[in-house]
Amino acid sequence: MIKIYFEAHSTTIDNETKKASGWNDVDLSELGLKQSQELKERYLNIHIDAIFPSDLQRAVKTAVPLASLNHIPVYPDARLRECNYGDLTQAPKDEVESQKPHRINTPFPNGESYQDCMDRMGDFLNWLKENFDGKVVLIIGSRATHFGLDHHINGMSIEDVVSQKFAWQPGWEYELK
Repeated sequence: MIKIYFEAHSTTIDNETKKASGWNDVDLSELGLKQSQELKERYLNIHIDAIFPSDLQRAVKTAVPLASLNHIPVYPDARLRECNYGDLTQAPKDEVESQKPHRINTPFPNGESYQDCMDRMGDFLNWLKENFDGKVVLIIGSRATHFGLDHHINGMSIEDVVSQKFAWQPGWEYELK
């Protein structure tokens, strides 16, 4: 069994301008830098064996303060990325949100589908089971990462995870068996 803590990456410049980043490698905003320090404080007294952020700078930079303080190894992984919105990358967030229910199996133009995202996450979770059994890990990613955890670990359908309203909270906990 693997204990997983999941955190959404800190606020980015695109988040503040209400753009859908997708695979755009956008930086954290000033607020995001402050939030990454708050994340460090939340996990000060929790043992973490490894941190797995997506390979995009917004997730890696969210991980750095905690990793640096507690000398936790960080393993960036592209499988933890947000959905690739293709031609809709950096489009207004509302435009991309309205497309999500129609992109379960049909990719965004020149991008990927949510089934593609779930396949990536399934591959990552299988790898995690093989390599980190009995460990406690922190995953830092995006909504697609969160969707993948709810789908593969909690058994939610892709349709349900994509249509659920996102409400930020300070971390989610999962057990991967």
